[in-house]
Amino acid sequence: MRPSTDIAIGYVAEIDGSASSILLDAEKLRALSSSNDSSLAMAGQVGSQVKIRVNDSWLLANIRTQKLCSDDERAIVGQVDFLGEGEEEKLTGRIYQFRRGVTRYPVPGSQVYAVTSQDIKQVYAADARANIEIGTVFPTADIRGALYIDAMLGKHFALLGSTGTGKSTAAALILHRICEKAPEGHIVMIDPHGEYSAAFKSNGKIFDVNNIAMPYWLMNFEEHCEVFVTTRGNERQTDMDILARCLLQARQKNRIADSIGRLTVDSPIPYLLSDLLNILQNEMGKLDKATSSAPFMRLKTKIEEMKNDPRYGFMFSGMLVGDTMAQFITKIFRLPGGGKPISIIDVSGVPSDITSTVVAVLSRLVFDYAIWSRNEPQRPILLVCEEAHRYIPNDATMQHSAVRDVLSRIAKEGRKYGVSLGLITQRPSDLSEGVLSQCGTIISMRLNNDRDQAFVRAAMPEGSRGFLDSIPALRNRECIVCGEGVAIPIRVALDTLEEDKRPASDDPIFSELWQTSGGEEDMTPRIVKRWRSQGR
Repeated sequence: MRPSTDIAIGYVAEIDGSASSILLDAEKLRALSSSNDSSLAMAGQVGSQVKIRVNDSWLLANIRTQKLCSDDERAIVGQVDFLGEGEEEKLTGRIYQFRRGVTRYPVPGSQVYAVTSQDIKQVYAADARANIEIGTVFPTADIRGALYIDAMLGKHFALLGSTGTGKSTAAALILHRICEKAPEGHIVMIDPHGEYSAAFKSNGKIFDVNNIAMPYWLMNFEEHCEVFVTTRGNERQTDMDILARCLLQARQKNRIADSIGRLTVDSPIPYLLSDLLNILQNEMGKLDKATSSAPFMRLKTKIEEMKNDPRYGFMFSGMLVGDTMAQFITKIFRLPGGGKPISIIDVSGVPSDITSTVVAVLSRLVFDYAIWSRNEPQRPILLVCEEAHRYIPNDATMQHSAVRDVLSRIAKEGRKYGVSLGLITQRPSDLSEGVLSQCGTIISMRLNNDRDQAFVRAAMPEGSRGFLDSIPALRNRECIVCGEGVAIPIRVALDTLEEDKRPASDDPIFSELWQTSGGEEDMTPRIVKRWRSQGR
């Protein structure tokens, strides 16, 4: 016997796989719109859910579109996407043990019922899996939206949103919740604008050009070429061949090389830049060299420039020659975390011409560490890339970029080795094609650009497409979450983050700041001094 609390609002008109159509009673929906139950007040509206009974199960569907029926103005035609099904609780008739996917479809003519708050609580209730709560499920006032940590991190995630929608604060909220749940975690975040240092000063380690001390010899050969080889075409190949030969000789001078059976040009063995310069000089002086002296001079000039320019001191300092690889990895990867599980790598002070190389080295170290530690106790690492479209661009001319290659490889293979990738971007359509589709969980805030919306729609699971239609209408600090990290797609109003945990990403308040003046005479010389010394 169906409980009397179930309110019929229409019936199934057409069944077509994941998407079907229903006919809704317009007068009944208008009557329900004044209900005190927020779920009933939303009944039948775009973005809300309805349920359909099939034997002893309930099917849950999301309403994607609506239009007035041409034959009957009292009826509304709605397109729906089936989300999943749950068993019927015998005493109350509510949905319980909800699961994604549909095994049995209703037949046309089956009645459609409004979903109640109790139904939504059962559907969205977090199960026994480890989860973090990030906000309140729309349109309810008290039902919490949860992300399943293992499912979200195990298959990568992407956080998308136009500028000004609260994307940075949402990223900080999610990472703070993860840190609270896993205080001994291992999270590395690439911060291109220096905005997250303020958010994680209490529970993270902040690294920038002043304290990161990243040894140049950790670069592999491809990364060396990006930094030292400036030519293109046939000349570039000549320069690369010379650099490979001389770099290998420089690495072989270290006594560590004696204990390694076969040394390659990619082996992370310390070497002196002065040794590399001397080897280049000697090779250039040989009478039997196959080329002119020009390639040798180009390489020497570039290496000397990097060595002597104080802007590159964080990486090419003469103090970074010692074998500090183990110390650097434990410092950056938080091994152990000591209650500060996240490393914020602020690359805003890194010269723009080597920023991509620095990110490539850090990303590759994460991946290589995971590969070579497979016989040890597992320590999964989460790599988070803010402004990801800068490093994995959807541009054929960048296909051989070192950072693009390594991040694409992590997206495709990382989960096999315990490496999770988190991509944060305001322009998903500028991301490399295929990388977004590797993200098992997609958290989308408002996207204003049509190309971005289309790109995200193509990457979403079929049953989530209806939620995507509401992306342009999302308010600030609201998001659509779908994929592995949630039981079913949800729209969430994100929690308010404490002031001291927010990133420094607030927009300037022009109307107030342009009302004040004073102190410019003292301020400008200080700015010029920092400008000239590049922040040191």
